[in-house]
Amino acid sequence: MRFDLSSLRRSGVPVIAAGLITLLASAQAMAVTLTAIVQPEPVALTSSFNTNFPNGVVSNNIYEGLVSYDQNMQPQPSLALSWDIAKDGLSITFHLRHGVKWHDGQPFTSADVKYSALEVWKKVHPRGRTTFAALEDVLTPDPYTAVFKLKQPSLVILSSINANEAQILPAHLYAGTDILKNPHNLDPIGTGPFKFVKWERGQYIELTRNPDYWDAGKPKVDKLVFRIIPDASSRAAALETGEVQYSPYDSVPFSDVERLSHNPELVVAKRGYESSAAYVFLEFNLRNPVLANLKVRQAIDQAIDKQALIDVVWYGLGKPATGPVPSSLKNFYTTDGVQQYPFDIAQADKLLDEAGYPRGADGVRFRINIDYQPFHEGFKNQSEFIRQSLKKVGIDVTVRTQDLAGFIKRVYSDYDFDINTGRWVPMMDPQIGGLRQYSTANITPGVPWSNASDYSSPAMDKVIAALQGEIDPTRRQQDFYEFQRIAQHDLPVVPLFEQQNFTVYSKRLQEVSVAPDGALSSLKDVSIAP
Repeated sequence: MRFDLSSLRRSGVPVIAAGLITLLASAQAMAVTLTAIVQPEPVALTSSFNTNFPNGVVSNNIYEGLVSYDQNMQPQPSLALSWDIAKDGLSITFHLRHGVKWHDGQPFTSADVKYSALEVWKKVHPRGRTTFAALEDVLTPDPYTAVFKLKQPSLVILSSINANEAQILPAHLYAGTDILKNPHNLDPIGTGPFKFVKWERGQYIELTRNPDYWDAGKPKVDKLVFRIIPDASSRAAALETGEVQYSPYDSVPFSDVERLSHNPELVVAKRGYESSAAYVFLEFNLRNPVLANLKVRQAIDQAIDKQALIDVVWYGLGKPATGPVPSSLKNFYTTDGVQQYPFDIAQADKLLDEAGYPRGADGVRFRINIDYQPFHEGFKNQSEFIRQSLKKVGIDVTVRTQDLAGFIKRVYSDYDFDINTGRWVPMMDPQIGGLRQYSTANITPGVPWSNASDYSSPAMDKVIAALQGEIDPTRRQQDFYEFQRIAQHDLPVVPLFEQQNFTVYSKRLQEVSVAPDGALSSLKDVSIAP
């Protein structure tokens, strides 16, 4: 809308009024828009039942959780101002923030927390059904108090209630509906710093500043637009020209990262991903008698040069792993007593001889297949790297390619594989996503991202049960240390390296979050310098 001051004067509008209109027009012209990239395009504007990261990148600007997390991954107030844990660990009382409104003007209350916890997190959230298994009920003695009643202590809950992992949905719009089909999954109403405006499929998602947001002075931009740009090279170009100012989750080609890092107008940041710390792995099918031999698994581990793998396939974006808990999870990580398998071709050959698999006349000891998660070209290239590495010690590997549905069926339903490789995300607390490959209870045919190896160990099951119910943080930490020791000794899975995600953004942006969940947190603190 344009304002013509001279025409206003001719029409008799008082000069003072016209001046006010001029000021309004000037303010409108100064409205600040932050343009970001989300890639691939989300499938829903909530992470409540689909935790794919694009859903969270957008929706965490609209919805909120009970807490956020600081640099040390400790919970900080968000929709909950404070919380108390009972001495016996069987209840957590959350004291909620007063005066918060949903974007449709309705008040936020403890009823929304109860509905979200019992009907959403426990029933339809992919990880929540495990994370919140101990949660029996939520009591709401008043609109600003929510009491979580637990059947056993569960410290993991406090690491699982931020905006991405446990969004609070409006009970008045979701209760009594089919959550998965609710129209507000595509037309969201939240409490967060930005309000949903529109979604032009294949083009962009537009959000606008929430003028009633509880955190005064935020957000710091007036409009937030997420562009959908399918071509990776075009995404890099949009950042270089300034058409886009913010792009999380590795959205430009890995081969461009080094060049972009030298662009004086851009920042390539590698912080903000610690809460979803990921590692890339090899998982063995122990139903194969060859791979059931521990020395064979140890030999395969020692035959792979992890640093070379990172440098050649992943352009240096990672670091060798020491076990199934990434080093960024400092409260749970240890190397003390955790067995390591350094790259050593001679030792790998020796172990294979000792295992009873000498080289044949053709130099081959045995043949196996490798299947990879078909999410990224990097995993295909990684499989080829592994094939060449194992060939040096007499193991003939065939790389098999299939679509995602085929991979899931082969690995998790038919168990028709020898080794598979991909990415695993333990999350902020490894109990959330890091135990699944090691627990006997997770040998569940047909369930993706579970224990496909058929690994089962009474000692491992015992330590997993102990840490799940432990209320003392120090003892629980020791349980996680023992978990890593057993995992690396038994070696049903080889953690190859800790993956390093990255964000590219304009140097004009200020206050881009470097918190552990920064890449999946709202952009409410971000401003744009002139």
